[in-house]
Formats: sequence, structure tokens, C-alpha cells
Amino acid sequence: MNLLFEERTGVDGARIGIATLNAENSLNALSFPMIEMLSEQLADWVQDDQIVCVLLRGEGRKAFCAGGEVRSLVEACRHHPGQVPPVAAQFFAAEYRLDYTLHTYPKPLICWGHGYVLGGGLGLLQGANIRIVTPSSRLAMPEISIGLYPDVGASWFLTRMPGKLGLFLGLTGAHINARDALDLGLGDRFLLDEHQEKLLNGLLQLNWQEQTQMQLNSLLKALEQEAQKALPEAQWLPRRHLIDTLLDVSDPVCAWRAISHLRNHPDALLARASRTLNEGCPLTALLVWEQIKRARHLSLAQVFQMEYSMSLNCCRHPEFSEGVRARLIDKDQQPRWHWPDIAAIAQEVVDAHFSKAWEGRHPLADLCSY
Repeated sequence: MNLLFEERTGVDGARIGIATLNAENSLNALSFPMIEMLSEQLADWVQDDQIVCVLLRGEGRKAFCAGGEVRSLVEACRHHPGQVPPVAAQFFAAEYRLDYTLHTYPKPLICWGHGYVLGGGLGLLQGANIRIVTPSSRLAMPEISIGLYPDVGASWFLTRMPGKLGLFLGLTGAHINARDALDLGLGDRFLLDEHQEKLLNGLLQLNWQEQTQMQLNSLLKALEQEAQKALPEAQWLPRRHLIDTLLDVSDPVCAWRAISHLRNHPDALLARASRTLNEGCPLTALLVWEQIKRARHLSLAQVFQMEYSMSLNCCRHPEFSEGVRARLIDKDQQPRWHWPDIAAIAQEVVDAHFSKAWEGRHPLADLCSY
């Protein structure tokens, strides 16, 4: 089974619900059945008064979750060229509904974001109200490399980063460490990788009848104090001024060119980010620029509704399938983009990705009015 559930009972009879992504060979990539099972279990735990807190974690040392299981989506896209495969419509609706559920969960929800936390995994982490990062954490939205775009609520959290850092990270897929996550609002607490059982034992010792938030805060502060010496150095906040200046441009083509000029920069982090962009999908860069511009004044629910449109339309266009083929299926690392020149992509192509791609009412309309 790729998802495990357990409940542990504390000293006062209260129970902690634990959901473990258990697909270690795929770095706990999220499949459609996993999304459905997790959504159902979270709903059950909401209704159970004895469940006072939920922990979401991933099995294995390498990753909490390395993203969504997109290979099967692309296979379906290949069988429905120019259309939205039914499995894709179901997958994205279920994934975004799960993410929204996490963001609005009424009970304390702790997510343990160790190792790789990529794409859909970062979407899960951002939904939790206590987001834990560790010395092994490597967070990123790497969709520039596969011809998709940063989804799972990235339109929400990228726009809330300081300056142009959200735009830069969306364009380059650059990895951030635990200190970066704290600096940029993607993490709440830094604990050691070996602290997970200590945290669980502490949760089981709490009195969940009174002053719960104070006790929980004290527990997390004590563990975080133990971990401080292992906190890595900041990577991206110290580079904010340079990035803000670099991306102080009028359009996405200028942004692409500005970052491209960093490919031989003496700063290894910037040079690596530049190379990733240069090898990435030009259409994705345009979508990142547009989604951040449009999302600035959207509610959380509206963000997921917009991203649903974008994801379905990505399935209709060739870049997503080609990117996944090159990076994850054939692994030749040589994507042949349909639109290889960012300056030659018409605005109509970008706008089409934000258009309605379903019949009738929006499948996520119940999140709020669209």
C-alpha cells in the first residue's frame, strides 16, 4: 500500500492521526489513488472528536514527496492529442481539492518536510499549519524542466515571497534549503531529521484539553532550540537585491534573457539556476510570469480554480507531454519544445491556458465563487 494510516493514543486519551506516504521507490510521488485515500482519511479524522492532531509524513530518508505521478497523465495525453484526458481532469481536481483541504484543515496539521519536497509535495507542505523543515530538506517547484508550470497553489505562495524571489524560483526551479524555507515563508519550524519520533512522543504527552496552543508551541520551540546549530546558511535572501534588480523588467522575454546571461556567473547558485532555465520550457516561463501577475489579488480558492484551468490546458498542448518524455520517461534530457523561442510565442497561446476547458460548472466551484 502506498499510503499508511495509524493512530496513537496519548496520556489523556486523545489520539494523533498519522498519514505516511509510503512509495519510497518513487520518492513518495503522489498518485491519484493516494490523493483519494488521503482526502478520505482527513475527512474522517475531522469528524472524530478524539483525533486532536494530524501528522503528514513520507517514508524513507530521501524524500517527503517528490511531486505528482505525472507519467500516467502524459500517457493519457498521448492517447488524447489536443484534448483533456478524463484521468487528467480527475487527477488535478482531486489534487487541488486535497491541497485546499490542507490549507483550511480545522485541526492542528503538522507536515514533516524532509528530503526532497518538490512540486506536488511542496503543495502538501504549504497546506499544513505547522510546516517542518530539516537539514535534509530540498524544496523546489521544478516544472520549468517538464513543460508544466508551478501549480498546487504556487500561484499563492510564490507571490507572497519577498521581492522577485518567487518569480525567480518559479522560472528557474532552483532548490532552497531549510533556512531559505524559513526566510521565504515556506516553513515554520526547523527540527533535526532524527527529531520526528521525539516530536510524536511529545505530542502524546500533551494535555489536549486546555492551553493546547501554548503547550504545542513550547514543544516545538524546545526541539527547534536543539536543532539550531544544524541550520544551513541562507542561499536566496542574501541574493534578493541582485535578483530584484535583475528582474526589474517589463515583460517575460526580458526576464528570460536577464537570467540567461547568468549562465557563466561566478556565483555557482545563480549559474546553475540560469542553466536550468536555458534548458527549460519557454512556454512555462511565460505561464509563470502570467500566473504570478494574475494571482496577486486572488483568494486561495480562486488560485486553485485558475490553476485547474491552466493544468487542463497544459494537457491539451504538446509541451507538458514532451517535457515529461524527455526528463522522466525516455530520460534523454533533450526535450524538443514545440515553441523553442520564447520571443516567438504569441500572447494568444499563453491566454489560451487560462481559458475554460470543461463543460458546465467549474469542478472546483464549491471552493468559492469563480
